[in-house]
Amino acid sequence: MGRHSLPDQYGAGGSDPRPRIRRRTVALATALVLTVAGGAAAAVRSGLLSFGSSCRDHPVRLTVAASPDVAPALTVAAKRAEDSGLTSDGQCLEIGVTARESSNVAETLAAGKDPDAQVWVADSDLWVQRITANRKATRVTPVGNVASTPVAVAMVPAAAKSLGWPKKTYSWLELAGATLQDGSLRLGAADPARSATGLLALTQIGAAAAGVKDGDTQAAALMKTLSQRTSDTDAQVLDTLPRDASGAEQGSPRRNRAVVVTEQASFTHNASADAGTGLDLFYPKDGSPRLDYPYTLVDKTRLSTDESRAAIRFMTFLRRPEQQKLLQKHGFRTSDYDAPQTLVAAAGGSGPQPFAEPAARPASDTAVEETLGTWTITVQSARLTTVVDASSSMSEPVPGTGRSRMDVTKSSLLQALATFTPQDEIGLWEFSTKLDGDKDYRVLVPTERLGDTAAGDTQRDRLSAAFGDLSPVPDGATGLYDTTLAAYRQATASYVKGKFNALVILTDGVNQDPGSISRTALLTELRKLASPERPVPLIMIAVGPDADREEAAQIAGATGGSGQSVTDPSQIHTVILKAIVAAGTQGNED
Repeated sequence: MGRHSLPDQYGAGGSDPRPRIRRRTVALATALVLTVAGGAAAAVRSGLLSFGSSCRDHPVRLTVAASPDVAPALTVAAKRAEDSGLTSDGQCLEIGVTARESSNVAETLAAGKDPDAQVWVADSDLWVQRITANRKATRVTPVGNVASTPVAVAMVPAAAKSLGWPKKTYSWLELAGATLQDGSLRLGAADPARSATGLLALTQIGAAAAGVKDGDTQAAALMKTLSQRTSDTDAQVLDTLPRDASGAEQGSPRRNRAVVVTEQASFTHNASADAGTGLDLFYPKDGSPRLDYPYTLVDKTRLSTDESRAAIRFMTFLRRPEQQKLLQKHGFRTSDYDAPQTLVAAAGGSGPQPFAEPAARPASDTAVEETLGTWTITVQSARLTTVVDASSSMSEPVPGTGRSRMDVTKSSLLQALATFTPQDEIGLWEFSTKLDGDKDYRVLVPTERLGDTAAGDTQRDRLSAAFGDLSPVPDGATGLYDTTLAAYRQATASYVKGKFNALVILTDGVNQDPGSISRTALLTELRKLASPERPVPLIMIAVGPDADREEAAQIAGATGGSGQSVTDPSQIHTVILKAIVAAGTQGNED
């Protein structure tokens, strides 16, 4: 994932839209228009162009796939462009705007398919960066940003007043914690796996939790609670609110009284709300991440020159003052530095809430990946068996750390373990060569629920101790192939329905067991064992410079999993979570 609006520039607090990109976009577009205008004038003088026919005889047709919240404003702008006779290279524009969820368009692009649109306006650069990082995806090219809106927490008036709104301000973690302490508040949000709004808020909460004692536990508890009250889309979140001010609706356990939404969504809701059903808006004091609505061209190589220029022309049209006012009328911000008081008030905000504060520390790529990974395994409990290379090469030092590969690997695994819940099932194997008779592997801790207790110790305790005891085997080689097959057989045989089943293998080398199964035979056996009805993706992580990333990808790919590589074992934690997200996404697509 890149660093635009979710994380860093992904808007987890950055100033949106980005002024430098805007200025550069407008400057380039202006230069293009002037060049075209000059060329057109010369053509008219030379008789190459005639005004005998209307530009509408052969218009350039564009389809814009836009996030549902911004689609109404863009639809009006497109009609204005046509009515005003906006042209590109002397040709009229016919622009159709279709409202499509950003996650759905992203899935289409990720599959390398055509979304049937020349322009895509997602709600966040999160989606754009996810596509640009995927080499198999249909290409997209960002050329600017349309608008922005901060993410906040809206509540029905009675709930907001109970928390001291508007005089009392809260951080994200405090506000989320308050909803846990008071069960009547019932906080709802859109699924972070499908909503940039939900993921931005959750990442902000996670960042705040990292800085307080037992914050990780509190964040995990919130995720578990929130997972029971998520909706597929941002619009559906608002549908979970009480339908009126009656006691039956306000007290119904099926109704949320607090929701994670954008300022624009709250603005739109309040504009049509009946008396007593409007929302009050909390803007957390540690800053609001923002959606930033990137304007992107879809696969420039497939766009004609006319389509590319027309798309840029419409983008510059949206930057005109009258279109900026149109976006503001629909509840969006169009300035990096201005939080219009009329907009804030209409959205449910009131002083002294910090309306204009961006997040103090924009979320990083890593923070977003870890949040999404943690959410994935929180919502759907995981069953993972971790298989760690214990060959002698794991004693090699990691440059600049003064620690061995094994030491750093153990630390990273312990960090990963902390993100799992008592309902998750985790196990541990180690491998080298001939660790258990002729077997290259040894089961250290069978895969069981972390919360299960035996002889006074939980499974988490046993795993923590086993991770800590891992050590390289002197003169041990890498028995990768036999171990992989044995571990995958066990993982598929012990598949648990309703959980995210996966096998994680970490190795810092290539197979060194001359008597083992061949790679070709291994791939054949893995494909036989893999089943779409009982998916167990293999996540193989190649650690260090001696591991073969291409082989890891090939072996993991035979099961529907993924091969990863890290130069520094401390990255293992993040890579595991990222791979879990990728495997979960693949499973959803299948």
